[in-house]
Amino acid sequence: MVEISVLFADLSSFTELTHNLGAERTHEVVDTYLRMATDILVKHGAFIDKYVGDAVMALFNIPLRRDDHARRAILAAIEISAALKKLGDRFNLPLQVSTGVATGYARVGRLGSDDAKDYTAIGDVVNLSARLQSKAGAGEVLITDECYRLAGEGFPDARLEEARLKGFRDPIRAYRLQMAGVGPLSDDEADSSASRTISIGAIIFGILGAPCAVVTLIGPLAVAVGATSLFGLSAILTVLDQSVLRIPLLILVTLGAAANLYTVWHARKLRAHSQVPEQLRTMTALERQRTRFVLGASGITIGLVVFELVAHSMLH
Repeated sequence: MVEISVLFADLSSFTELTHNLGAERTHEVVDTYLRMATDILVKHGAFIDKYVGDAVMALFNIPLRRDDHARRAILAAIEISAALKKLGDRFNLPLQVSTGVATGYARVGRLGSDDAKDYTAIGDVVNLSARLQSKAGAGEVLITDECYRLAGEGFPDARLEEARLKGFRDPIRAYRLQMAGVGPLSDDEADSSASRTISIGAIIFGILGAPCAVVTLIGPLAVAVGATSLFGLSAILTVLDQSVLRIPLLILVTLGAAANLYTVWHARKLRAHSQVPEQLRTMTALERQRTRFVLGASGITIGLVVFELVAHSMLH
């Protein structure tokens, strides 16, 4: 049994929408909505379980463990609701979504076949999220008491209520969220932005902290291309070489590269300890691109630091 958060999001008034728009137009709207919702869910670390008509069901905390899975599910729900308003403006339709989020324990694994796409979750938490969605109004997110306990501190205006749900004997304590905008930046976005900032920043500071290396490189280049202005840069860097900032900058960029490498190592460690078979741990194209970027930037930075140490010893 694994603790997960389950999100179930459904377009409001789908039957009326189909009747008014017709099958072709409805398909276009629903397809665009589901693609948009999927992008948001995946960005927040969700595993897409299934699509049912105009609804999407997503699981958090599998296959990769996330201590903040409840918060991620809530933020994803809020962002989907906000993004749908823009989508409605695009299609000139009053599009809204009702969402249920439940946190609890479930049995996860393949069901019905050995195919990786048949990976799913079974448990009350799954049924509960679907039932909560049916009780949520248009533009609302209804979350369980446990979900709110884990991640509700950022939503002080949430309204507590007791709901009687089909299939559940006792009333369920739930919190109703009516959010007008998107929540804070998700961890995935922050990690991605931080990784790129550290990577690019480390290279820039590495250049500033490696004046000997840069002087060694641009001297022959200036002669070869006749770029006399590069000699001015060489003079500036020579002054910087005598600055007290040189060693702190080298230390800073080395730590930046180390932070990048740790990020890659930690991500691989999370995958190694994920709760799914090997076939489901394959990185997406975006994840591979980010990993290559981080490794490349770290390699350039470390190479620059090493070259600076060698060049400095040669020039002095």
